[in-house]
Amino acid sequence: MPVNFPTLSVLLAHGFDDVIDVRSPAEFAEDHIPGAINLPALDNDQRAEVGTVYKQVSPFDARKIGAGMVIRNVASHIEGPLADKHGGWRPLLYCWRGGQRSGVFGSLLKEIGWRAETIAGGYQSFRRLVHHTLYDLPLPHKFVLLDGYTGTAKTALLPYLAARGVQIIDLEELAQHRGSLLGAMPDGQPAQKGFETVLAVALHSLDPDQPVIVEAESSKIGKLVLPPSLWQAMQVAPRIVVDAPRAERAAYLAKAYAEVLADSEKLAQRLAPLRRVRGNSIVDHWIKLSAEGALVDLSAALITDHYDPAYDKSRHRPQDGTTERIMSDHLGEDGLERTADAIVKALGRITLQ
Repeated sequence: MPVNFPTLSVLLAHGFDDVIDVRSPAEFAEDHIPGAINLPALDNDQRAEVGTVYKQVSPFDARKIGAGMVIRNVASHIEGPLADKHGGWRPLLYCWRGGQRSGVFGSLLKEIGWRAETIAGGYQSFRRLVHHTLYDLPLPHKFVLLDGYTGTAKTALLPYLAARGVQIIDLEELAQHRGSLLGAMPDGQPAQKGFETVLAVALHSLDPDQPVIVEAESSKIGKLVLPPSLWQAMQVAPRIVVDAPRAERAAYLAKAYAEVLADSEKLAQRLAPLRRVRGNSIVDHWIKLSAEGALVDLSAALITDHYDPAYDKSRHRPQDGTTERIMSDHLGEDGLERTADAIVKALGRITLQ
């Protein structure tokens, strides 16, 4: 009988030896249960073929064709990645709805003698638990925002804080985007569902009675939207604002974004949307500095002409009151160490609700 998981906490503490996602690689890539391995009952092309037969011929023919494919694929998995599993192995399987694909796969594993079980409702039941966590209820965590102008090394400070025992959520790491116009990463971003899964799991691992540092972001990081429960909590959270001299910020940005800033052609493409906002002459000047290799001067110009004005405009809201302000005089390793110590002290002075 399929296993029911009433909460995300219960599912994440499932106790099985392995979790097997038997959906297609495309479904798995969009989102999956953390730690699951993908052993497709149907690959992407096979799933599309069965779907076409279902719509254009009949459900019976689709099931018959699909069953043959699934059995052949399961045999391949048994002879391959599952060949070394011992007799007491306990896998937990799921497909889209907890139906035919995982049912057939699980039955074949049981025939061998393995104690295979399936998830009631499949991936969709897991997705409902994640959605419930991030959309339906207020989060219980005590958030504190790490805020400040672009180039004050806020993201770089997070691991320093974690090393000091402070709970953190690195939204930019989870979203695979550095949160600005130039913040795209080479491998792109996860799907929205995948982002929400890793976020829900990260939140689940934290103690809600202790403060959680999260970098101040807009409601979107690249193409991804922050779920409402987190965004609402961030809007009313106290802030620790990090300041740094503009010259230090420019040097830090030049180093952190060197790959982007040094490629004047790609930079021109990314800056194109700002022509309407900042004007052609300013954007042309930025691109010229890039072509000349003057990356520190370019960073300083971006700070003066774009980043700081955008930040000042975004902070003209009543709920954005500053709780603590810290000056970081140097953004090298020693300076970040000192700033992290100062943030920990500031955190101790904040009264959390």
